[in-house]
Amino acid sequence: QVRLVESGGGLVQAGDSLRLSCAASGGSFSTYAMGWFRQAPGNVREFVAAMSWSGGMIFYGDSVKGRFTISRDNAKNTAYLQMNSLKPEDTALYYCAGDPPKTSRDNDVPGKWSYEYDYWGQGTQVTVSS
Repeated sequence: QVRLVESGGGLVQAGDSLRLSCAASGGSFSTYAMGWFRQAPGNVREFVAAMSWSGGMIFYGDSVKGRFTISRDNAKNTAYLQMNSLKPEDTALYYCAGDPPKTSRDNDVPGKWSYEYDYWGQGTQVTVSS
């Protein structure tokens, strides 16, 4: 059974940085596309970033481009989200998600939609004060 566990969230001030981690166990992490999503109270789940299994293709949501960086260390079965220049509007519960390879699509292109991901962590809270 695949398990994803996020960590690294917290309360910071505007302009600060945080690095979120997503530790995977129970599956073949190196074959998964990995994504980060976030959800603020009353809002829909928002795409933040995604990386292909090889790391060769990366996408970012428009609101985080230039400030956030997704990465992965397959040897450690861990994905990361480096968040710089944080803003109050970045406040949300952040989830990591894993998408195993599927025969029905191009596995070199990571998904931007939550329905494309099979595995989810429990989330880590990020709160940015102004």
